[in-house]
Formats: sequence, C-alpha cells, structure tokens
Amino acid sequence: MYTPASFREERLDVLHGLMAAHPLGALVRHGEDGLCADHLPFEIAAPTREAPFGILRAHVARANPLWRAAGGSADCMVIFQGPHAYITPAWYAEKQRSGKEVPTYNYAVVHAHGPLRAIDDAAWLLGLVERLTARHEAAQAAPWQVGDAPAGYIDKLLKAIVGIEIPLARLEGKWKLGQNRSMQDQASMAHGLAQDPEPGAAQALGALIAANVKSAS
Repeated sequence: MYTPASFREERLDVLHGLMAAHPLGALVRHGEDGLCADHLPFEIAAPTREAPFGILRAHVARANPLWRAAGGSADCMVIFQGPHAYITPAWYAEKQRSGKEVPTYNYAVVHAHGPLRAIDDAAWLLGLVERLTARHEAAQAAPWQVGDAPAGYIDKLLKAIVGIEIPLARLEGKWKLGQNRSMQDQASMAHGLAQDPEPGAAQALGALIAANVKSAS
C-alpha cells in the first residue's frame, strides 16, 4: 500500500482499535482461479511471541474452500476499512484565495498480513462464537446468548463451520486525514464533516481528524 510518511500509522493500540471498531475484514488470498476475497467478522487477540502484531480469528462455512487453502507458504492479507469520506475543496483556505484546490477522499485503513491456519475443533469454535456473540450483542436491550438455543442445535451448526486463525507478522496503517495540510484546513475539514446530516462514516472521520489536530497542537 502506498503510504506517504505523513499518513503512516504504526501505533499497535491505534491499529488494533480500528480493527476492533470495524471488525468486518476482507481476507484476500491467491486461489486456484487467481485473487479471491472473503468478507468475515474477525476477533483480534493480543500479541504473542509468535505473533508480535496480534492474532486474527474467525470462522467460515465448511463448504467454503478458504479453510482448505490454509497451511501453505503464502501469506494472506486482511483489509479493515475505517471511517472514510469525500473532502470538498470548499473547506480549504486556498480555495477562497485563488481557487487552486481540488477534491480528495480521506480515510483510515489497516492491512493485516500473516499465514492462514485452519482450526477444526468444536471447543475452540464454541469459544470463538460465544466471544463474538457477547461482543456484538452487548448493545442489545436483552442480549442473545449461544445458550439461548438448544444445545443439540448449536452442536449441529458447529459441525458446519471451520475456524481460521492468522498470526499477524505485519500491520500497515494508513490514516489519510489531511496531515499534509495546514492546521486551519484540518480543523475546517473536521468541522465540515461534523455537519454531515447523516450520522456515520463522515462524522466518524471528522472526529478522527479533530482528535489528530488536538494531539498535534
């Protein structure tokens, strides 16, 4: 990934934070027919000696050929897309002075690299499913739990999935937040994005830019 120095993010806690906040990753690998991608919700586990950048865990349908490709020598890559939004040149000071500005698109993204492993173990899978469920149900008024379904039904479904694990050997973070522009322009971008009438990625990006401006000042 092309990453100018001003956009490079290398702090592990910040990279993990984006991955945890945006857990649906695009796992890209070389398949029999060329490049292929699977979109999966991941769990990010803490670093270990073997995996200095953490461990990604997820599960796929047993019918998915992804897990059968595990164990090879080639690494895979998982892309996590954070906040992103269009940036109008109207927010730049130079636009008012000379008009010599053009639009751009700002975003934060993480590329995670490592070898793919398959884990076909019912206890491991149950633990993963329970953790993922607890996390994603936490905001519900009455959180659903795996134990709410009949045990036999859960056992049957666990047989239909296979776990995957990626010990991370490398993380690339790109935070394109306008760091190459003046503090005034960055503050103007953050303000403009915060005014977006639709809550979502634009407002989240604005908050990210505002936090970056605050930390840099």
